[in-house]
Amino acid sequence: MSDQAVAQKGQPSWVRPEGASFADWMETRIARFETRSYDWDALKFQAEVDPRYRRAQMRYVGTGATGVSTDANTVPSENFTFSTMVVPGRGVAPMHIHHDVEEVFFVIRGKMKLILEKDGERYETILNERDLVSVPPGVYRGEENLTDEDALMLVILGAKKPQIPNYPPEHPLSKVKR
Repeated sequence: MSDQAVAQKGQPSWVRPEGASFADWMETRIARFETRSYDWDALKFQAEVDPRYRRAQMRYVGTGATGVSTDANTVPSENFTFSTMVVPGRGVAPMHIHHDVEEVFFVIRGKMKLILEKDGERYETILNERDLVSVPPGVYRGEENLTDEDALMLVILGAKKPQIPNYPPEHPLSKVKR
């Protein structure tokens, strides 16, 4: 059942739809791995600028901020999105900024170099498996997979539909029209 079918007009998505059985309603709240697939096209525009930017998103709750506007195979949410991201070996998640939401990265598998920037200050660190960072709104963030193996990160954004992020003005992705 799609997000639109679950949410009644004017009702939060967690309100049980009129006439729905409890079991049917709860099934709309479950995202099973076996029904997910990695979307290598969500950020394809980035990989067209630089192949190192190739990444895949697997959506569980909402659609995130990749520019995907709808995905009927996600659990609806009112306050956040939840997905996983594959970053291929030596791949890069380019510097970007969210002005409207906090973003959380949790490294499930791999070793990621994290770069954070704000107002001319820069901070770099290494995130290993099971390490987490919560990046406040208004802080540029980027990651680089330091291994030859695919890294897997959990990504949470603090809004139902975050704004599409921006890139540093001098970055080649800032010139891409989507």
